[in-house]
Amino acid sequence: MQERGCVRMFLDMLMLFFMISALQPVVTQGMLKMSRQRLISKIEEKNKSRVITLIHRQETMSILGFPVMRYIDINDSEKIIRAIQMTDPNMPIDMILHTPGGVALAALQIARALKLHKGKVRVFIPHYAMSGGTLIALAADEIVMGDNAMLGPVDPQLGQYPAPSIVNVLKQKPMASISDETLILADISQKAISQLKNGILDLLPDRYSFDEKKNIAEILTQGIWTHDFPINVDVARGLGLNVSTDVLPEIYQLMNLFPQPVQATPSVEHGVIDRRTHRRF
Repeated sequence: MQERGCVRMFLDMLMLFFMISALQPVVTQGMLKMSRQRLISKIEEKNKSRVITLIHRQETMSILGFPVMRYIDINDSEKIIRAIQMTDPNMPIDMILHTPGGVALAALQIARALKLHKGKVRVFIPHYAMSGGTLIALAADEIVMGDNAMLGPVDPQLGQYPAPSIVNVLKQKPMASISDETLILADISQKAISQLKNGILDLLPDRYSFDEKKNIAEILTQGIWTHDFPINVDVARGLGLNVSTDVLPEIYQLMNLFPQPVQATPSVEHGVIDRRTHRRF
């Protein structure tokens, strides 16, 4: 009887362990969400603005803990548009962007909603906003980038190939030697490039002249660079974009509250203390 009691106690403890293990990620995510909301409220109070975040990181999702890579999608655009609609038209909006890009339609919807907002719009990019993220940033009155932050070209991608590269095939080979499929892809590519170029012309704020808008749109869509080319602060300013580097310390603190999945062996370690907050991170 005593042995049965010990076995039952062991099984009960094992069950309790599994229950705590299952609940721990949920509790952790809840605490992180509360911390993010407090910091967002602090930034809003400091800047007298509405803060909207679009931060795509690998996050440990569900009980199984599989990391999921996030991209800009229609769900993002719906939520952000709703947040903009719920914001006073004259209130400034500060959007925090950290994304590899995603669905062009969703990015264009977000960018257009920002462009139509009457109040001043700033986009903060602490680390990177590539492709569709750059498209969203173009609609802002001011782009605020970290010293080492990056934007990227927005040339359309058809499947695994850049649209400008498909169009270039028409210049490299005689028409008779090009397959029908390639000709069809080239036609679609030309339309996609033209549509996106016109979209950028419409999105860029009125502070830019038409010639400046045209130059920015052509460089970003014509495949001058590879799609993952890093456009740093100097290159962005060279394009004529209104870029500053006054990223708030609180924004970097906020990024720390969007952690990557915990690895058994960290890939980066240091003993640095933030000189601005005097806190170890």
